[in-house]
Formats: sequence, structure tokens, C-alpha cells
Amino acid sequence: MGIFTSHQPPDPVGDTAPPMDEHPARIADMLGQLRQSANSRITHPRRFRMQQLKALEKMLIEREEEFIQALAEDLGKNPTEAKFSEIDFVRSEIDYAQRHLAEWMDPQSVKVPVALQPALARVEARPLGVVLIMSAWNYPLQLLLAPLVAAIASGNAAVLKPSELAPATSGAIARLLPTYLDPRVYAVCEGGVDTATELLAARWDHIFFTGGATVAKVIARAAAEHLTPTTLELGGKCPIVVDNHLPATAKRIAYAKFMNSGQTCVAPDYVLSFGDTDALVQRLEKTITSFYGKDPMTHPDYGRIISQQHFDRLTGLLEHGKVVVGGQSDADTLRIAPTVMRDVDLDSPLMTDEIFGPILPIIEVASFDEALDFIAQRPAPLAAYLMSENPRLQTIFSDRVQAGGIVHNAPMTHMIVPSLPFGGVGASGMGSYHGRFGFERLSQMRPELSKTTVIDTLNAVYPPYTWAKRKIINKLM
Repeated sequence: MGIFTSHQPPDPVGDTAPPMDEHPARIADMLGQLRQSANSRITHPRRFRMQQLKALEKMLIEREEEFIQALAEDLGKNPTEAKFSEIDFVRSEIDYAQRHLAEWMDPQSVKVPVALQPALARVEARPLGVVLIMSAWNYPLQLLLAPLVAAIASGNAAVLKPSELAPATSGAIARLLPTYLDPRVYAVCEGGVDTATELLAARWDHIFFTGGATVAKVIARAAAEHLTPTTLELGGKCPIVVDNHLPATAKRIAYAKFMNSGQTCVAPDYVLSFGDTDALVQRLEKTITSFYGKDPMTHPDYGRIISQQHFDRLTGLLEHGKVVVGGQSDADTLRIAPTVMRDVDLDSPLMTDEIFGPILPIIEVASFDEALDFIAQRPAPLAAYLMSENPRLQTIFSDRVQAGGIVHNAPMTHMIVPSLPFGGVGASGMGSYHGRFGFERLSQMRPELSKTTVIDTLNAVYPPYTWAKRKIINKLM
């Protein structure tokens, strides 16, 4: 099954290797055409970038129902959830980029040391060239098009590789995007493992990948062959420490965990609870019923697992602890009920691998310090959450926990703030995007200095280095 085979659920390039949709020669031709267009600088003017951003937004508005239908086919997403978590999310990024693009593109003047004056210096954001964007299947529209917003805003050409595990969404994007965006600089390349392998063999100016750590290592190795910079948006086991056992706590945990059937990279992966854990479990059970009824697996607001392989992996995890809420599953519909577990085996895959599904282990700890020690002994997650109204605990949590993002009392909400960077650290990824952070990530922040030769103010640093010159240099530097 090739170099992309992985048991990790977020890997976007799939579990099987379907026939290639793009012959290597076609990929080479496509990339050659895009690079020629990029070299001609047609993507550089702000007017062009704004036109393309508006065109992308127009596609999302005019083809909204088609994308909603595709997301329902791929993941069983409710239309409302599909709209706000995928379509509206990207539209928010587009709107933010449009409002700030002129500011981002404006060169920033910087101060020049006395030793070099008179001179002018500035930093200007320059396009990198041609960017490869490879996305995951769990939010197949958002995770492909949000990086594209950054690529367009920063003046790059781009090739988009959707996940073949979400074929309806992939097909809709491949069919619709070329009719809205300029095909000279933006292309969609569908396919499986072979296609991804051919794409990675080419030289890119940046590779933007969302998925799992195993495939990320493959991509990093491929990128190293050409010294290509990468942005790797991965995942990890996002912890949520609970000190506050109020009803709102259970609602926010359940919402963040069971949205998209738990198939969200920043969903709480496990709970560390000190205090009245029994009350938390009871409130979670009541909340799940209030959200999805007595039979969540038939509720229209509750989605399904992406594939049989992931369904089997998730149901296997139920063996490693005590199910106290939910636990039902249906292989025919690929649905697993929202599930809460206790007394879990800390050495089992349930607690060593990212769950990426609607299973929530609760681990009781004796104290806040014990919870922090538990987190510190594991790889840095993409996000870490604290449910507490205690400002002192919030400060300590922020100071001691290493994670891609820290959120107090509102898990996952940091994703929808375009002025915040989104990305991992260590095992959960490298590089951030959203808003200006995506613009700068896909730009070269190029320095520029200008100095006159009419008056040579550098005489003091030319050899020979006399006593007088050394004295002047020491004062200037």
C-alpha cells in the first residue's frame, strides 16, 4: 500500500491505493504551467489577489448546496454543521484577508543602526512561488480551502490535493474550483497514494500538509530532497483538565468532543478530572441526550465515521476501559454513539494513540499538579484545555503546559478567531496559519536596505584599522 500507509486516522492520503487519476507526465505539465505563470508574476498585484479571493467566496456562496450535499455523503454532516464548520469558516478567512490584505502587503520600514546611517531599510512580503496543499478528510472543504486563502493572499500559485477518503467533496472541489479561480495559477489534483507520491517527487516552493504524524514524516523527507519548507498541521491527544464541574462544563466538553463524531484534530481527546467526577459523568450523559436524543446514531445532527477501517479501530478501543455512557455501534451505518469511558488502561492504544472518534476517556487525578504532570509526560498536543474559573490555575496551566494552543473554558473556539495563529508544536506540527499568520507563512519576509554612495559614511570600517578607526567602530557598534 505504499509509503503513505498508516494506522493514524488523520492521515489524508488514505488507507488504500486506488488507480492514479493523474499520469506523472500530466502532473509535470500542470506544475510546469503553474510555475511559468508564477514566474510571470500574474499573482503578485493586490488587485489580482483580491479578485481571486472574491471568486473563491462567490463559489462558496453559489455552490453552497452542492458542498453541503457532498459533506453529507462523505461524513453524514448535518447541513447546519457543514455550513458553519466548513463553508462559513472559509468565508470568514476570506473576509478577514480581504479587509487586511493592503496592510499585510505594505512594506514595513525598520530602524537602521547609527553605524549605517543615512540609509533606509524595510521588510516586504514576497510570494514564494508554487505551493502544494494536501488536506485531510475530516473537514475536507475547510482544511483544503483555508490554506488556499493564505496562498492566494500571499500571491502564490497553488496545487490542491484533496483527500480521496472524502470523494464527494474532492470531486465537487475538482469540478467547481477551476470554473471560479484562474486555472493558470490554481489547480486541483485528485487521486490516491500514487498521485500523492508523484506530487511529492516534484519541487515545490512550500508544502502545506494537514494530517497525521506518520505521513508528515514522509512529506518532510520528500521535502528535504529539494530543501522545501513545510507547514505540518498534525494532531495529538488534546487533554482537557476539569476543575469546574458546572452544567456548562459538560455541554462545552460534549459539543467539542462529539461534533463531527469526534473526528476533529483539536477535539478533547481525554479528560483529567479532579473533584466530583461522578457529577461530571452524569452531566455528560444528560448533555448527550439533550444534544442527540436517546438514540444518537439515528439523530440527523450526528454524523458517521469516515470508513470501515476507522470504525473497526474505534470499536476496538472500547475494550480498554469501562464504558459508562454510550458504547453502541452500527457497522452498517458506520456510526458509534457518543461514548464516555472510565477506568481506562493508560498503556493501551486508547491512551497512547490519538482517538479521533466519539470516545471520551475520563481519568481521575488527585490534584491539579498531578494533571499537569500527566500532560507533561506525553508529546505536546495541538491544543490543551482547562475548565476552571480560577485565575491562578489558568495562569499556571498556561505557563506549564506545552501545546499548539491553550484555551480556557471554551474548547476548540480558538480555531475560529482569524487573528490567532493556529498550529502545533513538536509532535503536533510546525508552522501556523489563519489570518496574517498564514499570509506570512507562505511569504518570504524579504529584507531590503538602500544607502547612498554620494557620501561614503563607511570610511570608518575600511582597513587599515588604525587606533582612531577602532575607537570610532567601538562607539558606533
